[in-house]
Amino acid sequence: MKAFTITKYSKEGSLQLLELPVPEIQENEVLLEVYAASVNQLDVKIKSGEFKLILPYKLPLILGHDVAGVVTKVGSKVTKFKVGDEVFARPSDFHVGTFAEFIAVNEGDLALKPKNISMEEAASIPLVALTVWQAFREKANLQKGRKVFIQSGSGGVGTIAIQVAKHLGATVATTTSAANADMVKSLGADLVIDYKKEDFESILKDYDLVLNSQDGKTLEKSLRILKSGGKLVSISGPPDPTYAQEMGLSWFMKMAIYFLSFKVRGLAKKLNIDYSFLFMKANGKQLAEITTLIEAGIIRPVIDKIFPFDQTNDALSYVESGRAKGKVVIKIK
Repeated sequence: MKAFTITKYSKEGSLQLLELPVPEIQENEVLLEVYAASVNQLDVKIKSGEFKLILPYKLPLILGHDVAGVVTKVGSKVTKFKVGDEVFARPSDFHVGTFAEFIAVNEGDLALKPKNISMEEAASIPLVALTVWQAFREKANLQKGRKVFIQSGSGGVGTIAIQVAKHLGATVATTTSAANADMVKSLGADLVIDYKKEDFESILKDYDLVLNSQDGKTLEKSLRILKSGGKLVSISGPPDPTYAQEMGLSWFMKMAIYFLSFKVRGLAKKLNIDYSFLFMKANGKQLAEITTLIEAGIIRPVIDKIFPFDQTNDALSYVESGRAKGKVVIKIK
């Protein structure tokens, strides 16, 4: 099979297209023929080596964290899926590799593809939707009537976060450029701030929750717009000691993360804010719940561009540029 891989960590280098064996499946896995995959900032960060201490992958590595495709083979202990099923997934860490013609995926990471969307749309959903689901439902326990600030509302995470927050009954503020204001309003945003002309810190006050996806400066400003007792869930760092514990990291990494997040946690404590870092986990059961919302028309995918498989490097570069509105997808079959 053809697959796009990295053989060494590099910000500048391109993925290499290699001919590799079709994966062998374990007893609890299915073999998927990949129809579409989407590109995430996580792919860019892994390629550059940003996560090599937290996610020590063996190289060469096939990149890609989202997949939609058809089951072509099932392991002996697989009970939920059969050959011919159309499915989608965010494969678990250390089992990624969706920039390829085939991938082996644990059945626990899979869900049936929503019937009312295409393979390309389905591939755009898993990582961002699971991120939002785990941020709002598990970390924040978002309730009806709460006020939520979602940074970068026109991005891959933002477009889904706005829709889920509205479904849960929240009031949503977001930042984007003037060119994307109508789009985020159409997704349900109540207050749209033009980040090029306005400072959200001078506009927002007494919010209950922030979903942080930007840099450290934006994170600190976001803490100050929350009410006492509010929550900030960050998906862009810094990681916190709870994350290090959950990941079973080494003593050295636990200490490094403790000091990396020391300033932010100190500021949050001073303001009586609950700060937590989220690195989403693969979860087929949650993905099935998201499927229900998509089929009910509550969540709709937002795709900026679809690239052919042979232009995977161009797709990665486009995501890295930060210009994408919604998701960037690679059509493989």
